[in-house]
Amino acid sequence: MSQPMMILVRPQMGENIGAAARAMLNFGLEGMRIVDPRDGWPNPKAVAMASGAGRLLDRAGVFPDVAAAVADCQYVFATTARPRELTKPVLTPEEAMAQARAMIAKGMKVGVLFGPERTGLENDDVALANAIITVPVNPEFASLNLAQCTLLTAYEWRRQTDGAIPVPEIDLATGIEVEKLGDHYEEVLDKAGFFFPETKAANMKLNLRSMWSRLALTRADVQTLHGMLRQIIRRQG
Repeated sequence: MSQPMMILVRPQMGENIGAAARAMLNFGLEGMRIVDPRDGWPNPKAVAMASGAGRLLDRAGVFPDVAAAVADCQYVFATTARPRELTKPVLTPEEAMAQARAMIAKGMKVGVLFGPERTGLENDDVALANAIITVPVNPEFASLNLAQCTLLTAYEWRRQTDGAIPVPEIDLATGIEVEKLGDHYEEVLDKAGFFFPETKAANMKLNLRSMWSRLALTRADVQTLHGMLRQIIRRQG
């Protein structure tokens, strides 16, 4: 992955998938992943709209959920215009793509999430991201369609050919490694009665998942946190 992977989450219209593919290829991006497309895949309307960018659709990976689509990524951006309860760094497309280019230059795998046309990304999707991309648009009319948002991000990627911001030499954990860490803690905390009362349990678990991704954990961090929890359980046993 010498480029960020553009991940379309539950896209609704084939035409928008095709338009996003064209926008990507305009600026030299060719890695597309599609999560649970509403009208199935392959989609002839997407192919027709993509025109000369059809090869992106031919190679696009299709995934059942966001967790699977970002499992091999070490850093994930989520695009959203709506305020979120989740605490995440918020960047412009320019800032995000400068950071992405620097990370990829270090050998890291980066993904960018784009939500479905009608509702955008859900909180469960954003919880799996490390940071948020928000375009500074007119607050009275902030909605961008899927292809427009993809184009703005791809443009900033192309523009960041030079002058990428430096990042330290770190070995960030992949999405699947962070997910397994979350599973481990959630299981133990559930047995300990942490998620109480039951009416608040779902939101508590969501906030915990968001916290793990926000920390941008290294592989060593993940191993240490697993080890700490195992030792606590061992001592209590």
